[in-house]
Amino acid sequence: MKFQAIGLMSGTSLDGLDLCFASFEKKNNWNFQILNAETLPYPQHWEDKLRNSIHLSSQELLELHSEYGFYLAEKVKEFIHRNQLENIDLIASHGHTVFHQPEKKFTLQIGDGRAIKIETKLPVIYDFRSQDVLMEGNGAPLVPIGDELLFSGYDACLNLGGFSNISLKQNGKRIAFDIAPVNIVLNRLARKFNKNFDENGDLARKGRINDELLAQLNSLDFYSQPHPKSLGIEWCNEFIFPLLESNKAEDAITTFTEHAALQISDIINQNNLQNVLCTGGGSYNTYLIEKIREKTESQIIIPEKEIIDYKEALIFAFMGVLKMNNENNVLSSATGSTEDHSSGVLA
Repeated sequence: MKFQAIGLMSGTSLDGLDLCFASFEKKNNWNFQILNAETLPYPQHWEDKLRNSIHLSSQELLELHSEYGFYLAEKVKEFIHRNQLENIDLIASHGHTVFHQPEKKFTLQIGDGRAIKIETKLPVIYDFRSQDVLMEGNGAPLVPIGDELLFSGYDACLNLGGFSNISLKQNGKRIAFDIAPVNIVLNRLARKFNKNFDENGDLARKGRINDELLAQLNSLDFYSQPHPKSLGIEWCNEFIFPLLESNKAEDAITTFTEHAALQISDIINQNNLQNVLCTGGGSYNTYLIEKIREKTESQIIIPEKEIIDYKEALIFAFMGVLKMNNENNVLSSATGSTEDHSSGVLA
């Protein structure tokens, strides 16, 4: 059983659109190979549109949902043409998250998959999160199905993206949950220095840790809640950004980096993990990685660039393959939904 699929991923930190074309083959176990992958930075007007989407009226949001769907279609067509890709079985699109409030039974990823299908003439699977939320799940994290079937050689998989999340085996079941915000906060702080992100953690290296702020961050209720649990931008707007605003930017970015490293290493230590695969844009933040390594004896493994950058897009492509085969692609042990299920809408 062999499939070739394109995965599209746009993360909350808005550093660009990830496209990953990969092959998947099932013999005894699933194997994969990344054939082509690239990240397309958003033009400024698209970054602004997506960043401000949370403030739109319902009519404007519906318009953006359609417009962004056609934008994704255009980018995937260019990707196919540029790399002369053939034998594509499907496209799996995560879309871009605007709202994520599973406790109220809704989550919204814009970018209408039907627009992508109309333009590419290929099967498209999209809206992977909504079904899980309706089934009393968090709608996140979804990537653990890929960790379970494609990356099972590690004790845990840690993703350092807009938010950090981890997936690991516990009592024979794979659990997963969000740990703490990372790039969604660090990128916003870096913009105060006219930078899009804190390259290598260089900004954080220069500031000082504000102990009072650190204590306030560490005492937020979310961190003591049991899993499964997930975070959204709304939570940062309510609890994180107000705390940071009253501090000097230099010290805020240093303190928040320390906070993220503390929360992440605490989870690694509590679960006695021996080796942890670390991916996502935060893996390039050498200061953050140093801080995590300082606080744990676990082996923090930084893989090749292809896996760091495209693991999420790869796994959404894989989730599309599983959906096409009517196989479960969401683990209830990770999201908290009532049962494992096969999620996503086929355009």
